[in-house]
Amino acid sequence: MDTVAGRTVLITGAAMGLGKSFAERAVRERAADVVLWDVNDKALKETAAELEALGHSRIHSHVVDVSDRAAIAAAAAAVRERVGAIDVLINNAGIVRGNGYFWETTDPADIDKTVAINSLAPMYITLEFLPAMVERRIPARVLNIASSAALVANPRMSVYAASKWAALGWSDSVRLELEQSGNTHVKFTTFCPTYINTGMFDGAKGFLFTPIIEQDEAVEAAWSEMKKGAALVVMPWTSRLNRAISGLLPLKIRDLYLNAVGVYHSMDEFTGRKG
Repeated sequence: MDTVAGRTVLITGAAMGLGKSFAERAVRERAADVVLWDVNDKALKETAAELEALGHSRIHSHVVDVSDRAAIAAAAAAVRERVGAIDVLINNAGIVRGNGYFWETTDPADIDKTVAINSLAPMYITLEFLPAMVERRIPARVLNIASSAALVANPRMSVYAASKWAALGWSDSVRLELEQSGNTHVKFTTFCPTYINTGMFDGAKGFLFTPIIEQDEAVEAAWSEMKKGAALVVMPWTSRLNRAISGLLPLKIRDLYLNAVGVYHSMDEFTGRKG
């Protein structure tokens, strides 16, 4: 898939941050239809208006709480009725809650919400559109935004890490299922970046040779590799190194190394996006 021109693209968490940037990419490549899902009604309307002003694509916006399985099903049915099948699905919506140790969690609902949005929502949303992708026998893409937190453990983000480990395990397993079943026209890509300057991880610190990633750089990498059908995109290079080291070194030495380079203290001053 060299371009999404003439295709239908659906993006979750599309009102701001990475999701908005992915939507802009789709419009500038002249996708026929760009479907925006987000829970933030005000921001969604503003983003939809900006994209419509570019004039290249039909924009469809839906206020959807992806932590709600029924809301996902209803919105997906509306998309199929008004737009038709999806060629490119970008599961971008995600949240991070809390900045302390796990036992300091004061509201267990934060656990439920994190897992619902980061782990379960991509599964439920993909299940709404993947069968048609398989059946249509034309090139299709699913891009799942995970995290480098899916590759190595990290203090002060245990629930977030768990939710992204689940997302990675699911995404890569479905990729293999598609290959095994001969449905190679559908490609799954899992994107695992470190912290990106979208505001979601305000206060988090870069570590040795690993500054906070620029949003445009992250979107460019994920977008281009998704179109190629790459299986796994890990950035930056230090994250790939840390993943390899975690698989090779004894646990105690791994912990000493990741602590020394700053990974295990990168969330010490995390505040998150205000509001």
